[in-house]
Amino acid sequence: MPQQAYLAQIGGQPVLILPEGTVRSTGRDAQKANIAAAKAVADIVRTTLGPKGMDKMLVDSIGDITITNDGVTILEEMEVEHPAAKMMVEVAKTQNEEVGDGTTTAVILAGELLKRAETLLDQEIHPTVITKGYQLAKEEALRVLDELAIPIKIDDTETLKKIVVTSMSGKSGKEAAPKIAELIIEAVRTVAEVKNGKLKIDKDNIKRVKKHGASVEETQLVRGIIVDKEIVHPQMPKTIKNAKIALLDCPLEIEKTETDAQIRITSPEQLQAFLEQEQKMLREMVNKIAAVGANVVFCEKGIDDLAQHYLAKKGIAACRRIKRSDLEALAKATGARIVSNLDDLTEKDLGYAELVEERKIAGEAMTFVMGCKNPKAVTILVRGSTEHVVDEIDRNVEDGIGALVSALESGKIVPGAGAIEAELARRIREFAEKFSGREQLAIQEFANALEIVPRTLAENAGLDPIDILVELRAAHEQGKINYGIDVFSGKIVDALEAGIIEPLKVKSQAIKSAAEAAEMILRIDDVIAASRIGKEEKEKGKKTETPSEEY
Repeated sequence: MPQQAYLAQIGGQPVLILPEGTVRSTGRDAQKANIAAAKAVADIVRTTLGPKGMDKMLVDSIGDITITNDGVTILEEMEVEHPAAKMMVEVAKTQNEEVGDGTTTAVILAGELLKRAETLLDQEIHPTVITKGYQLAKEEALRVLDELAIPIKIDDTETLKKIVVTSMSGKSGKEAAPKIAELIIEAVRTVAEVKNGKLKIDKDNIKRVKKHGASVEETQLVRGIIVDKEIVHPQMPKTIKNAKIALLDCPLEIEKTETDAQIRITSPEQLQAFLEQEQKMLREMVNKIAAVGANVVFCEKGIDDLAQHYLAKKGIAACRRIKRSDLEALAKATGARIVSNLDDLTEKDLGYAELVEERKIAGEAMTFVMGCKNPKAVTILVRGSTEHVVDEIDRNVEDGIGALVSALESGKIVPGAGAIEAELARRIREFAEKFSGREQLAIQEFANALEIVPRTLAENAGLDPIDILVELRAAHEQGKINYGIDVFSGKIVDALEAGIIEPLKVKSQAIKSAAEAAEMILRIDDVIAASRIGKEEKEKGKKTETPSEEY
């Protein structure tokens, strides 16, 4: 690094601007390094795209293994160091949070936009001209996307199933994908609500519980909640039909006072009276619960051993230390109201379930609350033969739910299989002709970059990407706008007829995030990084400093 990078000359006297050991790269060097880092990240996930994508095995520092082809999982598990590469990880995270699917598409698109920008930079085109062209192309792409999108409705089961199966294609457990798709559709329909004439679906109301030790086909939907707790007392019933459920966020035990207090007992009679009073209070608590007709209790706090005994005598099953999120999900599923004070508990506060049962799955006791009347929270019990398999199936289910929710909330879908990208590329090339000057080149490169999706699908399927792209372009020139790549037959087909469908929101979000990340990285012409050695020495210095003691 040239020393003048952080030295200024004043009257023949050098002045230190940045601390010793600071690394600084400027201009083309900075841009090249950032583009190289971003391309490297895109290349890592690129082979995972599509039904014939491969998986990655990630091993962390303590030897834990993750096997996946989910873009965001791969990038989160990797310890990415380079700042530009971290921005690419952010693209995947944003895509995942916003729509829950299409993370790999977003990352490889951002990588390709930067790769194309590099050729323009080599032609001495200024980065701001490139970003302006990319911005114009992005806006046109989003407009065309919306124009090409096809509306769907929540009762169109066949189309919804195709959306979920497309989202899960190329991942583990694809043989069970149609069955899992049906479970996801039922779960989403159950929790869907119409607010102000718009369909609203909260993904958090679909709980997923992972348990290994069974085949993927045994994944099931519970119209209720699975609570990861056992029934607290052996004498309590383990199966309760027509359950009337009380949800408490107050403890069933004698609470300590807020302030420090002492109870002075000077005789055995006083001690006996004190213990009897405690028992009486606990008995009264249980009697209040029994009086309203509850036969199942879920308590967020603790339940005293004596209270457990009294509950068992009354034939009431109870679970304690329930997570707040589970308690809220139980309220949505059973129609119960969470009660903070036992004195306020009434029969109206109770929820209903056809069956509450303790079951052992993979060696762990869990309580199933099933058969709720109109549940607004449900659970998908995800099964798989081993822990690694069940983790990947769970990620697939998450992607499937994300894709379906995105499709239903936007109410629009587009053809998959690289068809929509091929059509967008064609339309943006036409759009570029309206411009003269250097922006036109940037817009054309944006169009070329979009073709990375069909190109990658072809490469991952072992097909010749050039032949496929030529064929695809020809079809789109003839007005076959829904034609994409069938990676199994190696031919181009009508993606809608083949059932390869994706939500509009997944594509529009991928284009937005990729274009904005590429624009941001291109505008950086100076990278100033603090020295790691300097940081470590400072940290050491802090540790060795001890506070002075006064005697």
